[in-house]
Amino acid sequence: MLNTAYPIKTERLLLRPFAERDLDDVFAFQSREDVTRYLYWNPRDREEVAEVLKEWMAVPPMDVDGQSLALAAELRESSRVIGSLFLFQRSVEHRQGEIGFVFNPAYQGRGLATEGSAELLRLGFEALNLHRLCGRCDARNQASAKLMERLGMRPEAHLIQNERVKGEWTDELVFAILAEEWWAGAGGRG
Repeated sequence: MLNTAYPIKTERLLLRPFAERDLDDVFAFQSREDVTRYLYWNPRDREEVAEVLKEWMAVPPMDVDGQSLALAAELRESSRVIGSLFLFQRSVEHRQGEIGFVFNPAYQGRGLATEGSAELLRLGFEALNLHRLCGRCDARNQASAKLMERLGMRPEAHLIQNERVKGEWTDELVFAILAEEWWAGAGGRG
């Protein structure tokens, strides 16, 4: 069960559950074609973002398969939400989870998504006692692939044309890291 105090503070970010006040900031990046290019959904209008935000505001205990935690990545210097981070409980029995992330391109290239995603790994391994965390991305999305590699995740699979996304066949990359690897590396801080 996830028992964490919010906000979670990193050097430059506050990670916290989403709130209604985040609508404008989230709409600013979820409405962009370049943000949704490699995702399952198209750019969202304000009403769609408001609906998604309602779902994301719930903070599940993460003790049942299929639950997901959505966290706002708030830039400490401006109090703006610049991204969304996700931790999925894939299997309680097998202690398997998955991470995901979507950030506003205006804040890319500064290591902020890596900083926030590193906290997802910490939550998964420390707070949920997971054995393995994975992450997936469209094979064309090299920025996401490189981010997962920076987190210490290793490439495990390159699935060829495994699904249709927005009317075209796409390849998918799968990355993963085991708890023992994370604890042994910089993530576990010794």
